[in-house]
Amino acid sequence: MENQENPHQEDEKAPMDMRIVDYFVRIIRTVFLFLFWGIVNVFLGLFLGFADPDTSTTGRMIFFYSFACITLAAYLFIVWKTWRKQGHTTDNY
Repeated sequence: MENQENPHQEDEKAPMDMRIVDYFVRIIRTVFLFLFWGIVNVFLGLFLGFADPDTSTTGRMIFFYSFACITLAAYLFIVWKTWRKQGHTTDNY
């Protein structure tokens, strides 16, 4: 009888560490924001032609590159703010 396993032992799983989930969420948010930032700038610069010197006016190019630099600085600030905190997460178990 000692070799027989308890059938309920297989159903019990170790609770998931919420710090791992928080870390994964931060990775996904960082990648999503970067891709979204890139898609918006490619749309404005290439599709609408704001970044093309042959088809764009000087004012449109100044607007586009100013917008790209300001939004890049905002993205980097958000990423820095997201990754600097040392997650005090609460476990749900």
